[in-house]
Amino acid sequence: MATFLRASSNLRSLGRLAAPVRSPLRSYAIRTLATSTEPRKAAAAAAQSYESPLSETPYFADEPVGPRVVTPIPGPKSQKAIEELHKVFDTRSLNMMANYQQSYGNYIADLDGNVLLDVYAQIASIPVGYSNPALLLAAQSPEMASALINRPALGNFPQHDWASILETGVLRVAPKGLDQVFTAMAGSDANETAYKAAFMWKRQQERGGPHVEFTEEETLSAMTNQMPGSPQMSILSFKTGFHGRLFGSLSTTRSKPIHKLDIPAFDWPQAPFPVLKYPLEQYAAENAAEEKRCLEETEDIIKNYHNKVAAIVIEPIQSEGGDNHASPEFFRGLREITRRNEVLMIVDEVQTGVGATGKFWAHDHWNLQDPPDMVTFSKKAQTAGYYFGNPDLRPNKPYRQFNTWMGDPARAILFRAIIQEIERLNLVANTANVGDYLFAGIQALAQKYPDHFQNLRGKGQGTFIAFDNPKRDQFLAKAKTLGINIGGSGASAVRLRPMLIFQKHHADILLDAFEKLARSL
Repeated sequence: MATFLRASSNLRSLGRLAAPVRSPLRSYAIRTLATSTEPRKAAAAAAQSYESPLSETPYFADEPVGPRVVTPIPGPKSQKAIEELHKVFDTRSLNMMANYQQSYGNYIADLDGNVLLDVYAQIASIPVGYSNPALLLAAQSPEMASALINRPALGNFPQHDWASILETGVLRVAPKGLDQVFTAMAGSDANETAYKAAFMWKRQQERGGPHVEFTEEETLSAMTNQMPGSPQMSILSFKTGFHGRLFGSLSTTRSKPIHKLDIPAFDWPQAPFPVLKYPLEQYAAENAAEEKRCLEETEDIIKNYHNKVAAIVIEPIQSEGGDNHASPEFFRGLREITRRNEVLMIVDEVQTGVGATGKFWAHDHWNLQDPPDMVTFSKKAQTAGYYFGNPDLRPNKPYRQFNTWMGDPARAILFRAIIQEIERLNLVANTANVGDYLFAGIQALAQKYPDHFQNLRGKGQGTFIAFDNPKRDQFLAKAKTLGINIGGSGASAVRLRPMLIFQKHHADILLDAFEKLARSL
């Protein structure tokens, strides 16, 4: 708590994060475990054209200078805490037991004194560092306190300044062409409410417009889950995609059976997502043919599937399903298909959004002439919802898109503070530049250790980088012994999800650890 109070005091007196905030981690006088300069030289050679216009002064001046591992993970204190927690909460998916009061910047701490460089960041959900003083100041504001203790049922009793909170935060970074938002609680919720909007829009079109009333048959049949009130329509998703674990979103999730087993699902179609070959330059013709095949099959499904397709939903980079990429041309092709067939395009930016790919929104890389119909968001935003521009995507009557909370003003206030930090520190540009440096470093390692760094992908996509490793699970587990917390996706991918404050000196630590891992596995 002393750390937080000092942070708040510094921010109030300076008005910005201009002075270092002392962290209890600094007292460890940590020195990096990776001392070899060989990988760094390799990275520098491969990235010789990299010249960051940004300062390499640490964003968190009192961060550890490297990870520290003093016990096995989990250590004895963590094991005891996990045992206690398991009595009341399922811990079988636990990665590590964290101590967030001791976590700072890019580093996550546990109860046993271990401090890890975190390039997983709560599954891509921490944008500007642990214990960020600017976010602490926002959390301590009277505005935040009021939002927390007087949480409004936004659809019925919105607070007087809700429009201002949205306009100065969530809507300030709205994707191009989308000027409205429906706020939600989480990524799955954001996707499901977007699906509902798509279905209501489609039926409204078929009915003849928003002013045409429902028929008695529609009203009565809806109560028995029958047509025409409950129409046979669908959302098309893509093979190996992931869109959440609630009932509607789960019917569009195609990444792993464990998410879907035993859960009834809607009769909704899936289209193929391109399976690209790497390196991209070597397989340009094959990859173009693969994307063309997938586009043709997608349009065929839209035209002929027995449950009419109201919308497609797609991730700019399939994250949970294995970090699968496609070209901007593929996504532009999808947009043309949806327009031709009067189908909505929902872009799921839950994991890719808010600066991780070197653009604020990953779909900005596509240079679309016609924006998506809806863009869903969560994770790094610390709130959730979907953006849209077409006023016809508002239901024709109240209470059709509704729940008690309809989002959370406290989380929207936090997102506003995150946006301010991103802009103040120019973190989207930082992510783009550091991502180029990191990609070049891993590329150099892949030349030395091709068995451990396969199908490297994410070039030009900020720090949203991944590669395949045949010993992936061992790679991830052993990384912790070197002070690196990292995650996987799909069957064999190692995925990098560092925070936006991840810098070149952090990349050097990571590259050194990667070389140690390649040598030891």
